[in-house]
Amino acid sequence: MVISIDDGRDPRLAAYAGVREPALLRDSGLFIAEGRFVVRRLLELPRLRVQSLLLNQAALNALGDVLATLDAGTAVYVATPEVITAATGFNMHRGCLAVALRPADVPVQTILDNHAFVAVLERVVDADNVGSVFRCAEAFGVEAVLLSPGCCDPFYRKALRTSSGAALVVPCAAAAPWPATLESLRAAGFVVLAMTPHAHASDIGEFVATAAAVGRVAVLLGTEGQGLTEEALAHADVRIRIPMSGTLDSLNIATAAGIALHRLHEVRGRRN
Repeated sequence: MVISIDDGRDPRLAAYAGVREPALLRDSGLFIAEGRFVVRRLLELPRLRVQSLLLNQAALNALGDVLATLDAGTAVYVATPEVITAATGFNMHRGCLAVALRPADVPVQTILDNHAFVAVLERVVDADNVGSVFRCAEAFGVEAVLLSPGCCDPFYRKALRTSSGAALVVPCAAAAPWPATLESLRAAGFVVLAMTPHAHASDIGEFVATAAAVGRVAVLLGTEGQGLTEEALAHADVRIRIPMSGTLDSLNIATAAGIALHRLHEVRGRRN
């Protein structure tokens, strides 16, 4: 149902104020997807329920094929860029937003019982970094992502956008209590790999040559700047690093995750 809106204060657009109040949006059990690619992915996932869309005319035209498959009761609001800016409080130049119900929380035990290759994030607060890890996870066969307390919400619109919608399809769960969840992983047969630039850590190339690399593996990645806490490191089975030349001893989390997950994906693909 396409509805033209000419006032950004229209109460039917109230949920879109969540662009500037993500915590309130989360508490309401909702999330916002932004951009044509991510919104298209959202609309193509029948397990996720979309409440409404807010589009400019160009986005309406571009998404016409997938919009035709929506339930008749899903509101598709069409507005000018000025109205969208008034509704959201931001210059949303992409002109393409959707409000959807957050999926039910996945119990961490479900991840432990059903998956063998996971990434674990400790206190990763930057939305772009969380989104990048999810994008790498989808690209390299990671079956789930666990997030410690203090991590950015993967359903925050910036994280979703950076993930290219991967956070919609890669299962995730809260790694709580923390760091006891790491012990739960080990008890379930996972080898917990801690990514660290420390000189005494093993070269990742050495680990991927072992039989453990194709078993149950959890790759543990730490917060920006400080890396993993000593508490988390103490719960790891193996500390691994990416060897580098020059004076730098570390990479940003998105790059490090991409390299490590690719190396593991490659060897797991060959041996499984």
